[in-house]
Amino acid sequence: MTDENATQEGLDAADEEIDEEPAEGPGPAADPDEDVEPAAEQPAEADAAEAEEDAGPSLDDDVMSDEEADLLIPVEDYLGAGVHIGTQQKTKDMERFIHRVRTDGLYVLDVSKTDGRIRTAADFLSNYDPEQILVTSSRQYGRFPAEKFAEAVGARARTGRFIPGTLTNPKYDGYIEPDVVVVTDPIGDAQAVKEAITVGIPVIAMCDSNNQVSNVDLVVPTNNKGRKALSVVYWLLANEVLDRRGAEPSYALEDFESMV
Repeated sequence: MTDENATQEGLDAADEEIDEEPAEGPGPAADPDEDVEPAAEQPAEADAAEAEEDAGPSLDDDVMSDEEADLLIPVEDYLGAGVHIGTQQKTKDMERFIHRVRTDGLYVLDVSKTDGRIRTAADFLSNYDPEQILVTSSRQYGRFPAEKFAEAVGARARTGRFIPGTLTNPKYDGYIEPDVVVVTDPIGDAQAVKEAITVGIPVIAMCDSNNQVSNVDLVVPTNNKGRKALSVVYWLLANEVLDRRGAEPSYALEDFESMV
């Protein structure tokens, strides 16, 4: 574990972008090893996101509030991956990251804010020792890019079902003590979020229009259900972290794309 000063330095690095909602942990009476059953994968919703990705950008030329934003990649690449495609549900927490609603009822995420938050998350993560970063994904489409992100930056990955006690039970063989957690979806990765709160480490989360973020320290607004969208976001985040460490980013998007 890094010391308190290193942890505080990591928090201060993204202070202006850290979300103001305080983390609301389960409280002292909660059992830290009690399993939190992740929400259903909602295959119809995930399939819709994937179909939208494959359909291309024809419906969505208007995807950001700052038309002059200097993006990490061309806006057309964000569009082609469907990073902007939200769900037909919107939470109050995510309202500030939504640019508009389409005629078919899908909310459109502001890709200039996605781009900015990827940079902020990279600033934040670059203050931590690589092995003290944990990335998780219970979602099938997030598993490969999350594992590739971990490989690229030297972090640890726990994909698939997150075993209760991973962060809270020293008697468990798979027990680890990271200093920061990156999750692919606060709903699917609810157990990881809960345990991070219990042990008091920050959470960075890929959040869609339907996510609650009260237990998230830094939101990266994105379609977190689509295969291509998650590949793009994890690829950009990995390269930005490497860049801030002074390393030459050497990964291409294709390296993060799963054929699943």
